[in-house]
Order: sequence, then structure tokens, then C-alpha cells
Amino acid sequence: MSHSDAYDVVIVGGGHNGLVAAAYLARAGRSVLVLERLGHTGGAAVSTRPFPGVDARLSRYSYLVSLLPRRIVDDLGLRFAVRKRAVSSYTPDVRDGRPTGLLVDTAATGRTRAAFERLTGSDREYAAWERFYGMTQRVAERVFPTLTEPLPTREDLRARIGDDAAWQALFERPLGEAIEAAFHDDLVRGVVLTDALIGTFARAHDPSLRQNRCFLYHVIGGGTGDWDVPVGGMGALTDALADAARAAGARIATDREVTSIATDGTSAEVRYEGEAGESTTAARYVLVGAAPRELARLLGEEPPAPPAEGAQLKVNMLLRRLPALRDREVDPREAFSGTFHIAEGYGALEEAYRQAVAGELPHRPPSEIYCHSLTDPSILGPELAREGYQTLTLFGLHTPARLFTEDNDAARGALLRATLAELDAHLAEPIADCLARDADGRPCIEARTPLDLDADLRLPGGNIFHRDLAFPYTQEGTGRWGVETRHANVLLCGAGAVRGGGVSGIPGHNAAMAVLET
Repeated sequence: MSHSDAYDVVIVGGGHNGLVAAAYLARAGRSVLVLERLGHTGGAAVSTRPFPGVDARLSRYSYLVSLLPRRIVDDLGLRFAVRKRAVSSYTPDVRDGRPTGLLVDTAATGRTRAAFERLTGSDREYAAWERFYGMTQRVAERVFPTLTEPLPTREDLRARIGDDAAWQALFERPLGEAIEAAFHDDLVRGVVLTDALIGTFARAHDPSLRQNRCFLYHVIGGGTGDWDVPVGGMGALTDALADAARAAGARIATDREVTSIATDGTSAEVRYEGEAGESTTAARYVLVGAAPRELARLLGEEPPAPPAEGAQLKVNMLLRRLPALRDREVDPREAFSGTFHIAEGYGALEEAYRQAVAGELPHRPPSEIYCHSLTDPSILGPELAREGYQTLTLFGLHTPARLFTEDNDAARGALLRATLAELDAHLAEPIADCLARDADGRPCIEARTPLDLDADLRLPGGNIFHRDLAFPYTQEGTGRWGVETRHANVLLCGAGAVRGGGVSGIPGHNAAMAVLET
């Protein structure tokens, strides 16, 4: 066994949150060591070329940016940019036997109003849409700035929002009540509900309010709720963070798997495996970007109660061209540049949930798609870009880990076929006819289930949030910054912290602030 030098801070995990913490702490003069199990940094926020012989660099797991505060980008001097999507969403439907759909244009409100009228025959739902999202934006403007501050109390956050009706709708009552009170059209209700179900297995009226917490984090990002495209792919962010951490003096060591953490509350010892065998290093603080389940294992403690299981299917595709739509009034380049909703009517979402609870793969799997390369073609090689190739990212809902435990490969294949069939129902040509081929002649498509995410990234049960999301205010045991554990010098800096989840850097920032306060 070898012994390395002592550090002020050892960070377990080189995901984007761990890198944010490393950069802040190193810039503040702390000695920092980052230990990453994989051969590269980035965790779930990475870009790869998944298809052999094809020059397309896709955001393999995480794919859009909503919660990353501008202050983190500015504080760390990151060379990283995002781009707005001109279209928020498109949702195809069939009314009276006629293909139609709802296109929500973020820039042209008159166009969005016309789309609501085309779908529903009146502007009532559009007026309700404006009122509802006006409410969420006011909440976002008040809540988002608190995410990089010490946790407010519940009463303080409620006072800061200053809108009792909004507080009841988002923090106190099942979200389904607010959706059903505001909207009448099944498709419109479903579009609103989808933000409450990203990676979250719940129904609109779940009394746990799990869906409310998921919805909140999906509509407050940047104070606007916009979901932006990372220029160069998600790996561009984590590469910039790694560069910033190294430039500040942090040491980043990959292919180093941490095997245990021992602490007496004032100093700690971290053991890890690497090329030279087992090593150990001392630290004043240990920050852990892994899930709370993994932290308990490393500490040799009883694991916490199992987290809610992940419930998503992630599919990456490369196309030779975008498919034509059955709804001829909408350009595919617009439909796929925003979020393209499939089988996500309100009733369809409830039915898919019930089928999954009963142990069945949803018969009509709900999912949503977007095309990164329409907004940012830099992820494609020059030849692919000239020839009109495009990437598609699909995120499926209501597919909990339990559905894959018997035979992950078989269930993955069946679910992918059913999901693509639902997409094909709204296309004028099968998506399979548009898929590119890799150097071996295979279709350029890959899928990941919750069990795959657990195996690839050690996300417990495939839960992309590491555990249930929490409302962003103090509760028993949350501590001042929401990163604290029962050990004074061991902090969470990953998605399992309060105000974790998504690509945000917020847990990394808050863990660094907790260290710097002492």
C-alpha cells in the first residue's frame, strides 16, 4: 500500500458537480484531489462518438442545460456557451381523423396562439397556458436565485414567492389538481405534466408530491425555465470545468476507484485503487459526488432506505435526414428542434403509469425527442453536416427499473420497438428508413435502461437524481447548505444533495461554499 500527500479536500467523483467544487476550492487556495473511477471526467455529462466510424459526438446521457447558474460560468471563467431553442415543443395528435399538433414557439406568441386554436378550436387553452406559465415564471424568478445561497426555511421561501395560490399549486397540493383546474384539453394537460415525470415514476395525483418536486426543478432554471442546448455537446461543459479546476491547481486523477472513507469528523482517510494498487490519502474534508447509497457503502455504514427507482429510457440516434411528418403544416426542422412529445396526452400518461405499476411495459410508451444538431451542428463532422445528417435524443417516461430486472436485454429491445412504433404513427415515413449506418453497417441507434445507467454510472436503480428530489428549503437533517451529512467533514456534492439533480453545478458550488465557511 502506498501513501500519498495529504490534501485540504479530496473529491470522490469527477462528474460536473465534483469539478465545480474542485474549481471553486482550488481557486480559493485549497489543495484539492479529485478521484474519478472511470478513465475520463464528466460522469453523466459527457460527449462520445457512440457509433463506430461515424464522426458525430453525442451527449450520451445528460443532454440539455436548464439549472446551471450563470454565476458559476462567470465565477470560474468557463469557456462554455448555450443556445436557446426557437421552438419550445411540438406535440402531434390526430383529431377527427386528421393529423394535427401543437407547436409552442418561444419567440412568436401569435404563432403559438394560432397553434392552440388549430388544435382546440378556440383560444381558451392558450389563455390558460399563458396564465399558468406566467405563474411558474414568477415562482422561478424568486426561487432560482436561492439555489446558490444557504437553504431558506420553508416560511422564508413561501414569503419570497409571495403568491399563496402558486405555493399551494406547486408545494402543497398534487400537481394534477392545478393542471386539471387550469386546462381542459387532454393533450395540453399532458404536455404540462411531462415536466413532472422526467426520470420520476409518479402520477399527477401522487400524494407524495414527488411529481411536484420534479416539476419545480424543471420550470425554474435560470429564472425562466428554458432548457438550452450546450454548444459542442454536454462534454464541452465538463471539459471546460476540468480545465478550470486544473488551471486553479486541483489535481484530477482518473482510473482511481475509491474503496473506503474513514473519518473522525475532523480529518479523514480515503483509500482508492489505481494502476499502482491500493493507495491512501489524508484530507481535512471529503466531498462525495456519488449517490448517498454509495457514500454509505464507502463509510461502511448501513445504507439509507432504497431510493425511488429510475424510470426512463434514453435513446441516441443519428439520422441521414429528418423524417417527414404526417402533419404537413409543420416543418420537421421546427418540430424536432424543440421537445417532440409522443404519446404524452394526460390520459395516455396515466394509462402508461398504471401498466408499469402492474409490471407491464407501457403499451404506448410515452417519450420526448429533440434534435441537438439543428441548434448546434458543431457536434457533427463537416461531411455529415453538409449531407444533412441530424442527431435525435429520445427520453422515455414511465419505464421503472423493475420492468427490466428479469431480462434487461429483452425488455430494452421490446420497449425500443414499441417506442419507435409510437413515433412512426406520426411520421410520413418510418424512422428506421432515416437512420444512418455505422462503419459495420449497423443502424446508428443505442438505448439505455435504468439498469444500464446503474451499471454504467452507479446511479441507484437508474435514478438520475440519486434519490428523491427535495423541495429547496430546510428540513430535518438538511443542514445549512443542503450538502451536509452526519459527519462534519464529509459532504455530498452530487445530485443527491438538496437542490441536486439535473446539470446544474449547484451541489458542487454549495459544497464548496460549506467548506469555505469553516
